[in-house]
Order: sequence, then C-alpha cells, then structure tokens
Amino acid sequence: MRKRITYWFIWIVALCVTLLGVGLFSLYVGATDIPLTTLISLIYGGKDTTYHTILFNIRLPRILLGFAIGGALSLAGVLLQGMFRNPLVEPYTLGISGGAALGVSLNIILQLHREVGVFSLPLSGFLGAMFVILLLYFLSTRKEVLKIESLLLTGVMISFISSSLVMLIMAISRTEDLHGIIFWIMGSLEEPNGFLIELASLISILGLIISYCFSVHLNALSLGEEEALHLGINVEATKRYLFLLASLLTGFSVSVAGIIGFVGLVVPHFVRMVIGGDHRILLISSFLCGAAFLIFCDTLARTILPPSELPVGVITGILGGSLFVYALSKRQMIS
Repeated sequence: MRKRITYWFIWIVALCVTLLGVGLFSLYVGATDIPLTTLISLIYGGKDTTYHTILFNIRLPRILLGFAIGGALSLAGVLLQGMFRNPLVEPYTLGISGGAALGVSLNIILQLHREVGVFSLPLSGFLGAMFVILLLYFLSTRKEVLKIESLLLTGVMISFISSSLVMLIMAISRTEDLHGIIFWIMGSLEEPNGFLIELASLISILGLIISYCFSVHLNALSLGEEEALHLGINVEATKRYLFLLASLLTGFSVSVAGIIGFVGLVVPHFVRMVIGGDHRILLISSFLCGAAFLIFCDTLARTILPPSELPVGVITGILGGSLFVYALSKRQMIS
C-alpha cells in the first residue's frame, strides 16, 4: 500500500509540474511574445503597461478558464465512464451540450443577448443544459431506480434532436447571427468577465472535492451494481449523485466556454491507461491532465495562425482525436 501511495504521489507531482509548465508556456507565447525577463518581472510586480495588459487581461484569464473548464470536463468524463462502466462515454454523450447549444442559439436569434447583457449567453446555455438534465432524469427513472441503459439511449436521442433544432435555427438565421452561433459551438476560452472565470474555477474545484468523496463508490461500481450493493454501497443514490454532479459540471462548462469536444473522452481514457483505474488517483490525475491539455490546446489555437485565432474546440478535436486513434491502435498491436 505504501508503494502505491508513493507511486500516486509521484504522478500527482509530475502532473502539477506539467500543468505549471504549460501555464508558463501559455503566458510566454502568443501573437506578441513576452521576453522571459519581462515575464518574470511582471509576475513579481513589474509595471510595463503594454505587456502587463497582455499578461493579466488577456492570457492569464484564459489560462484560469482553461484550468477550470478542462478540469471540469475531464472530471465529468471520469464520473460518467465510471457510472456507465464504459470508457467511451463522455460528458456530451447525454445531450447536455446539445441543450446548451439550443439555448444559446435561441438567445442569439431572438437578440436577447443585446437586451439583457453579457450574462445572457452563459445563462441561456446553462438553462438549456438544466432542461436536458431534468428531462433525462425523469425519463430514465422508474420506481426510484435510475436506468443506466435508458439514460444513455435517451441522452443520445436528445442530442440528435437538439443538434437538428440548432441546424434548423442556423438555416433560418441571419448571417451575423449564424457566425455567432457557429463560433460559440466551436468553443472558445475568450471570456472577458472575471466573475464567470472565478465562478468556473470555484465550481470545478468544488466538483473535484465532492467527486473525490465518491471515489470508493466508483471503484465498487466498476465491479458491477450487484457487487457494489453487496459491498454496502447505496447504488441508486450513488448513481443519482454522480449523474447530477457530472451533468452540472458539463452544463456550466458548456454554458461558459461553448462545446469543447474530446477533453472529457480522451483525457480520462489516457490517464486510465497510464496510471490505472483506481478512482482515488484517477479523479485528481484526470482533473490536472485535462486542465493542462486544454490550456495547451488554447495556446495552439491562438498562436498557429497569428493574429487570427482558431476555435479551441477545433484543436481539441483534431489533437485529441488523433491521439485517441493512435493510442487505440497501439494498444491493439500490443495485445
């Protein structure tokens, strides 16, 4: 047991160092590279006006938001994969992102964001996600039992319906509204509101703390519901709590940053392959790895074609999908 704890500790330290390194790299590079000496000076209280604005008003908020969203999506992926006992389930499988996209699309086409203000888009996305969560819960619950198979199938169908409605809205919307919908769907960490960034960070960290309370329950569920029941786990209550926690993390992440794919699928899968499936280490490792992965992808998104910026969802899809295919093919060759 002591060797296992030491092994876990080494991995956590390594991932923390990686996250710190990626964060510093993201601070340094961009359309305007900040000299290393200037960067260190600004971190320790320097007053260079131009670089100070770039660092603290543009890059640092994106890094903090990438930390929160990447960690939350990876965490939600671990929770759902553990609950469904399926490594291919991701936060967007249940249609939560589709509900958020539908809410934002309706907001844009009805011009509510111009009348209500800056919080209207995240709020409408969150309300759309909450509507899907409640609909899924009530449709998949029979006699106080949450049916896993019904939850998955219903979520996939709701995702298709939501996607079709979004495409319908896009087909009848004006050009300027169409651009707004497309850009939001592709995902972005460009969020100027500091309160939303602080709220996202708080929610993601609270989600990690709460989810860690269910690490033993997730280990038991990985053996099957009957085995978990024999081990003294309240299976139905655990499934409900895990579903609600993962859904809330996903819904808030999507409402703030748009649809950023593959983070909740690829990161938990890779961490499970490398570190193991024990959720006592898998949860925190996936959180740190997901945060580092999204920050790195966002750095690529804003530096590949300067001064233009690519949607971060495009980078996560290409990079995450390529890595996922490579890992699966190499795993099959080894086996």
